[in-house]
Amino acid sequence: MKKIRSAIPLSFAVSLGALALGAACWSFSDADDPAGERDESASGMSPANPMPASPTAPGSTDVAAPGTPSTPVAPSGTSEGANPNLPVAPPSNTGSTPAPVVPGSTATDPPPVQPGEMPQMPVAPPAIVTPCDILSTAGNPCVAAHSTTRVVYGGYTGPLYQVCRGASAPGPNSCPGGNTRDIGSVDGIYADAAAQDAFCNGGACTISIIYDQASGNDLHPAPRGGFKPTPDNPVVATDLPITLNGHKVYGIFSKPGMGYRAGCTGCAIETPVGTAVGDEPETQYMVTSVNGLVNGCCFDYGNAETTSNDDGNGTMETVYFGGGVVWGTGSPGGHNNGPWVMADLENGLYAGWERGQDQNISTNTPIRFPFVTGMVIGDTADKNGGRGRFAIYGGNAAAAGNLQVLYDGIRPEKPGYVPMQKQGSIVLGIGGDNSGSSGGQFFEGVMASGAATLATANAIQANIVAAGYGK
Repeated sequence: MKKIRSAIPLSFAVSLGALALGAACWSFSDADDPAGERDESASGMSPANPMPASPTAPGSTDVAAPGTPSTPVAPSGTSEGANPNLPVAPPSNTGSTPAPVVPGSTATDPPPVQPGEMPQMPVAPPAIVTPCDILSTAGNPCVAAHSTTRVVYGGYTGPLYQVCRGASAPGPNSCPGGNTRDIGSVDGIYADAAAQDAFCNGGACTISIIYDQASGNDLHPAPRGGFKPTPDNPVVATDLPITLNGHKVYGIFSKPGMGYRAGCTGCAIETPVGTAVGDEPETQYMVTSVNGLVNGCCFDYGNAETTSNDDGNGTMETVYFGGGVVWGTGSPGGHNNGPWVMADLENGLYAGWERGQDQNISTNTPIRFPFVTGMVIGDTADKNGGRGRFAIYGGNAAAAGNLQVLYDGIRPEKPGYVPMQKQGSIVLGIGGDNSGSSGGQFFEGVMASGAATLATANAIQANIVAAGYGK
């Protein structure tokens, strides 16, 4: 009997085999996960920089590494719920400083499989690099991270701030009778201004909480202090609309009588978490502006007294931006010739220390841009032959280029500054004793452990520029 050959061409059989293999790879699942929907954390894709749990939108979940403390914060007033926040995929720590990445990229769905083709696997989105990722990689982990414009701590998916609609009141519980709404992020990075606009709907809204993305040091309107014996008002939530790479966001427009604080007696958060105390080194920066400045005491962001009193020289260390009020000045001198990035070290605003005094510091020149990066590095008493060290950097937050070294040298040669006696409270827009006659604009700020290098500072500056302030 004659044998009959198969009528199926070899090339067609190979194509069918390839298609079957591709389909098998595409639909594979194990017995424990029949739907093929295992959580990303099971596949090694959990955030490289896990966050303590923070208030999140209904239905969302923050995952922290084992041993990481959970610090949920209960919003004041009547909550109407928070918006869902997209997860941020932080970079893996490779030991090198990550390059700034323009945020907002997303993965694309694979194209339909054609006969004879292998299916394409999904493309992972590029990691969003934040200032705190850069600091962590450099060995300077963030201990506080505040912003109403963007995510500045990698892996953070909680709310950036809370708005209060209706009547507000001074002090930590600033929304006693209004409704509150947590404002999260979109595209994993930008503040959700649309959610704020929909909630406020043209009515009166204030910012009742600025959430800490790093450690739970949430900023609320400040309580009374030694200089100003009344609590501070919250800022108006709609006073400072700007754009960040084409996305509408809101900054903080602080005016006299307004200010925020965490980690103090009478604060909503009474005990600071992780901030530098004593002579411990620290790195602090804020993005601010030449616009809206009021040359009163004191437009600060950073480390202050837990007592809300003036506890003497060296009991605070913040980034300050302004004309120096009645204290030190940069070049060319004269309090109307700034503004300068300076350090508030208590009982003095210092643009540096030169020729045994604090006036007309030759290296510290005025910075006059709509968006300004100001950074203060607080080093330890053993530096510079036992005379201590602090450094001040500044630059244009919206233009490429390195930061200017405005000062890098010894501490003021006055009692109390060597060694420092920091207490670890956090202030925004006020002095350490609740001095509240200043005004200014704030977009983001970070406090980190240790004295960061200039190379790290410049990497942070590049990241801020890539964020696209004013663009």
